[in-house]
Amino acid sequence: MIFRQLFDSVSGTYSYLLASRAGGEALILDPVLEKADRYCKLLQELDLRLVKAVDTHLHADHVTGLAELRDRTQCITIMGEQSKADVVSMRVSDGDKVTIEGLCLDAMYTPGHTDDSYSYLMGDRVFTGDTLLIRGTGRTDFQNGSARAQYDSIFNRLLKLPDETMVFPAHDYKGDTVSTIGEEKRYNPRLQVKSIDDYVELMNNLNLPNPKLMDVVLPANMHVGLHQDELAKEGLSLTAGDAISSLGRPDILLVDLREAGERAKHGTLAGALHAPYPGICATLQPGGMLREVAAATGRRVVFFCAFGERSAMAVAAAKKAGLANTAHIEGGIDAWKKAGGPVVMG
Repeated sequence: MIFRQLFDSVSGTYSYLLASRAGGEALILDPVLEKADRYCKLLQELDLRLVKAVDTHLHADHVTGLAELRDRTQCITIMGEQSKADVVSMRVSDGDKVTIEGLCLDAMYTPGHTDDSYSYLMGDRVFTGDTLLIRGTGRTDFQNGSARAQYDSIFNRLLKLPDETMVFPAHDYKGDTVSTIGEEKRYNPRLQVKSIDDYVELMNNLNLPNPKLMDVVLPANMHVGLHQDELAKEGLSLTAGDAISSLGRPDILLVDLREAGERAKHGTLAGALHAPYPGICATLQPGGMLREVAAATGRRVVFFCAFGERSAMAVAAAKKAGLANTAHIEGGIDAWKKAGGPVVMG
């Protein structure tokens, strides 16, 4: 496995680059905007293809690198379903799995620092975001934080993991790089409380100043979605209403870009072909499945995904590959459902 812990000294943020092998797919956790050049250089050096970028929560102390990395690499952006971010490619809930080639992360909803905080468990290690820090815990006094919820997340979720589980947080301000669940149980001063009420009192009396750039960072991080307006102006998108009206038309081929787990959980559209987004470029090349189907039938390929981000990127990829007769559904299956469109489960 390839594992790199990367540090931004300005915000004290740790980002993590993961891959199962050189030359394969990669995932990054909690990227920082200003470090995008460094991440891309490292990806090139290690011969990796970034396919997923994940934020553990909506950060208040640095601008996320999600949008920049998506624009540079066409990767999938991921946050928790509770996030206030406008658009990300995929939203996870507790118990979902985030996978790339050879690796799987289990999403654990661990609110408290914020109401959209997640931790990610991968075998012998857990990425705790700002929920559990090394010899500390994330503050709970803004972004719908809750000391009571954080106590539950830490004591009833994270500390139930095996003691030898390595802890990799999203921040550290003292130079520590890794801990274990067992160490934190024994030596984390904030975890030596006797009750949930003691923890709430402790956290409610920290009296910490707000992050310096909070008023700038939070609005920026809430607007990371890919702008889909240009595709609409070019006639390369359908509103959910228009897409519903065209359901069943013989001249349209619906293509679902989501992963199998998303389809099982949220359903799909009748007659849709399944072509997961990470492999879309190959299917659009000469000899590729979608390219051949479109050529043989003359049907217009209409992509859709969860919220419209992957499908917008697929239209751009098709255009680049010389396949002009494509479009996407604005807002994805989320918009389709909100407009009353029928969904097929199972």
